[in-house]
Amino acid sequence: MATTAARRRHPGRILIAFFIVLAILATIVIASRVYTPKLGLDLSGGTTITLTASNTTGSGNIDAESLEQARTIIQQRVDSLGVGEAEITTSGNNQIQVSVPNVQQDRLVEMVGQTAQLEFRMVYQTQQATAAPAEGQAVSLPQPASETSTRPAEATTELPTDDAGRLEFLQTQLQWTPSETDTTDFTSYECGDSIPDVWDQPLFACLRDDIAQVNYGSTAYNDKFLLGPRIIEGNLVESAQAGIPQNELSWVVTLDFTNLGAELFADATSYLSTQTEPMNQFAIVLDGKVISAPRVTETIPDGNAQITGSFNQETATNLASVLNYGALPLAFEVSNVDNVSASLGRDQLTVGLIAGGIGLLLVIGFCVLYYRGLAVAVVASLAVAAIATYLLMVLLGESVGFALSLPALAGAVVAIGMTADSFVIFFERVRDEAREGRSIRTAVETGWEKARRTILIADAVSLLSAVILFILSIGAVKGFAFTLGLTTLVDIAMIFYFTKPLVSLLVKTPFFGEGKKFSGFEPEHLGVAATRRPRPRRSSIAATTAPAAKEA
Repeated sequence: MATTAARRRHPGRILIAFFIVLAILATIVIASRVYTPKLGLDLSGGTTITLTASNTTGSGNIDAESLEQARTIIQQRVDSLGVGEAEITTSGNNQIQVSVPNVQQDRLVEMVGQTAQLEFRMVYQTQQATAAPAEGQAVSLPQPASETSTRPAEATTELPTDDAGRLEFLQTQLQWTPSETDTTDFTSYECGDSIPDVWDQPLFACLRDDIAQVNYGSTAYNDKFLLGPRIIEGNLVESAQAGIPQNELSWVVTLDFTNLGAELFADATSYLSTQTEPMNQFAIVLDGKVISAPRVTETIPDGNAQITGSFNQETATNLASVLNYGALPLAFEVSNVDNVSASLGRDQLTVGLIAGGIGLLLVIGFCVLYYRGLAVAVVASLAVAAIATYLLMVLLGESVGFALSLPALAGAVVAIGMTADSFVIFFERVRDEAREGRSIRTAVETGWEKARRTILIADAVSLLSAVILFILSIGAVKGFAFTLGLTTLVDIAMIFYFTKPLVSLLVKTPFFGEGKKFSGFEPEHLGVAATRRPRPRRSSIAATTAPAAKEA
């Protein structure tokens, strides 16, 4: 019954369906106009950034736990960029080193350098500034106050800890008005000047450079803001998400507040909606830079807010990622930025490809000598597996940021041996069945029924190893584990939907089905005197009807 069912699976149709899927993958690759996989840092080069940590006071020892927490947050931010083979490691007791391929230097520095200190402040005055920001201001971390600053560097007010006290205290903050000194200092303030960002003190701030670039075409022109004390802190934001709202065209970042944050936000927007411009605005400030200053026309009671401000997909996604993964527990400065050369890696790649090619030739040579004509199935399966793996690597590079590195290449080379193991298990089972006297076509089906369990178990062990290694490892080892898992899945698909149907079709030909010389199924090569075949059906009919005719 099992053999009959297997024969009814129509190997030709299975092969056609397999090639249709392969053609769809190839079509997607062609449509994306990306024809090569992304390369890892060791093959394509990339950017390495060294961040030096300091306490918020600027002195003292760095806590190892805080440094590791910062490394984890930076790792999550970099992973959200959709890049592979990123390496984020601690160095010494106060540095974090970030090495990432395929990402522009400025974008990477901006992403890992932000401390993500988010706050909401009331707007009291706005002016247009024409002074260019200081060099590198767009990606620098907030600097401590200068020694000549007359503004306090620490808060002078204690924030209530209970919800009722917070709601009452908010009304006091909303009633704050700037002094004459604040107004005078604000007039002389230029974008790029460093002042302390203290939550219960006014703040002078400008639009973030990437938004100013979109608004004015140059960071030399900007909007500066005189902001009141903080009315809502960023840790009351529960989640952030980037997207384009329905029936709109611009990217926004949507914020969902906690219960307390929603109540504070509702009270704040209720007050702001009654004020005149610009005091009906609140500024969303990230790391001392204004990213949006929306006007409030009505109360927002549900705790859902949108950050607008000339975003595109990249800047909106980056901001949502930074806000979702939280603020860094330490202050950092970018102490070094290097471009990594790929020359050494490419030399190793050449050597690795040569070694892989030699191994592939040895596998094919062994199959030709031992399995003879069946080597056609081996060569075809390896070639199609290579094409499928390449297409998947290209697509995964574009969709999830998979990058091909030397360890990942090693995982792909290991797959050659795994695929060869599947061939050996299948072919030897078929040969065993043929030695027991079954016809070659029957031996293929019964041998497959027995071999596939062994193949699945072997591949399951490899896949489980790859999954565990991917979960527990970091850096380049993840690339090896990911590629090992990917090629294991390709091997399963190949043996089930290509190799086996192909062999089933081959044994229907006289060359393989009748065990001709060099087919790999010839009796002397199998070690039997002759290949027993079932008698043709018409011979069987003749044998049963002959006695009746004789009696007549």
